Amino acid sequence: MPCLWTNRRLSAYTAAVAAAPALPSAHSPVDLDGPAYPTILKLAIPTVIAMMSQAIVNAVDAVFFAHLPTHEEANAAQAALMPSLILLWMFGGSLSAIGVGTQALVARRFVERRPEAAGSVLTNGSAFIIAGGALLTVVSLYLLPWMAQKQHPNADVQTVIVDYGTYRMWGIVSMALTMGLKGFFDGLGRTWIHFVSSVVMNIFNILFCYIFIFGKFGAPVMGAAGAGLAALLATWIGLFTMVIYLWLDRTTFRPFRISNLSMPLIWDILKLSVPAAVATVIMMFGFQVFVRIVAMLDEAAGVDAAVDLGAGVKTSINGAATSNIISMLKLTFTACLAFGTATATLVAQSIGAGRPDRAVFFGWASLRLGLMVFGVVGALEGTFAQELTNLWTTDPEVREAMLTPMRLMGWTTPAIAVCMIMTEALFGAGTPKFVAVAQFLMVFGVLLPCAYLFAITLGWGLNGIWIAATTYMVVGSVVMSAKFVKGSWQSVRI
Repeated sequence: MPCLWTNRRLSAYTAAVAAAPALPSAHSPVDLDGPAYPTILKLAIPTVIAMMSQAIVNAVDAVFFAHLPTHEEANAAQAALMPSLILLWMFGGSLSAIGVGTQALVARRFVERRPEAAGSVLTNGSAFIIAGGALLTVVSLYLLPWMAQKQHPNADVQTVIVDYGTYRMWGIVSMALTMGLKGFFDGLGRTWIHFVSSVVMNIFNILFCYIFIFGKFGAPVMGAAGAGLAALLATWIGLFTMVIYLWLDRTTFRPFRISNLSMPLIWDILKLSVPAAVATVIMMFGFQVFVRIVAMLDEAAGVDAAVDLGAGVKTSINGAATSNIISMLKLTFTACLAFGTATATLVAQSIGAGRPDRAVFFGWASLRLGLMVFGVVGALEGTFAQELTNLWTTDPEVREAMLTPMRLMGWTTPAIAVCMIMTEALFGAGTPKFVAVAQFLMVFGVLLPCAYLFAITLGWGLNGIWIAATTYMVVGSVVMSAKFVKGSWQSVRI
């Protein structure tokens, strides 16, 4: 049956190509018969740089926070950063999952030489983002104070979560639209466009952080809230950059036509995107509980979070360390995700062309390449953990808390790479439901129980938290790889 299905798909694809008008060479699909590593790197390198640049937006915040006037203020800001970003991704990240369905559908329509159909996918995805984003912005702003109280016991940290998070929530629409456009251009194989957008966004974010956090050039001193405003402005600038490229291609893809709007197409996008959104919400909720377990370690230190007189320093050491570790490792995570994005494009276009054999070929080639690259990266992170922690914070207690988890996560980087590359490959293959179910089982069956067991019950503290995280990543790499090996995704039709 798989062979029969492949032959039928290949015949249909060949007929579609023969009947379709030729596209300009600049708009041709990826060469699926090209050598594996150069083809993957051509797509992955711009995406790696782009997504690392985007991750730097949050990493820059952590670095700037380390230079706030006092340790108390710096630790409160750094401890608030990760909970704030988790809340942002619970809302904005779930909506941004529209990019998953957009990329999968655009890649297949494009490889079938149907550029206007690909443009229509973007039109409908963007319409849903704008409507859904407006609703989520209102809901998130309303719930933010309550969620801040649930995120951390320290009143100072709660205040920063609200101040910083308010600005970030106003950026839900720009964040999701950017990811929708990224999915569109990635589906075309033009990953360099998001690279340009991310670099522009990052430059403005650094500039705005300097201005608004510290009150330069006549701006008020806003502290941590200034970083939120900087990110909000920078994301809109990055989005505008991508829209310019879309406008230049408007005659080929015609994405701005109102007549493109179609409820059936929106439903097709949602069928692929909603499971990815659910997976994002599950992951973010899981990490919210994960961070709450970290906060329990601070509570267990024996200092009342409501007491002043410098209590903020003691109650937020583990929280600040965890936020810093995650901010630092996000650079690695996003680089792994970028390799996965390139894999998703190649898998989606291969299946759309009726060539699942090439999808398998590119999937395993990307995995081998990722293991080589991130094996080296992880070794460097583990070896130079002390130097990295010194860069991220000036507080000696936070540095000490960060050191062992940083080494542990560095040596686990190859497993992180496998998990993320295979996850994105399955998204590209059109099997997001499996990923959502797997994430649910791994978060609630592995990550959270192990975090509580190791950190609280067994008393291993912050090291136990991160042992649980490494266990979760190793299990994820095995589960996602096993699904890819099984090969049932090859017959999925979208």
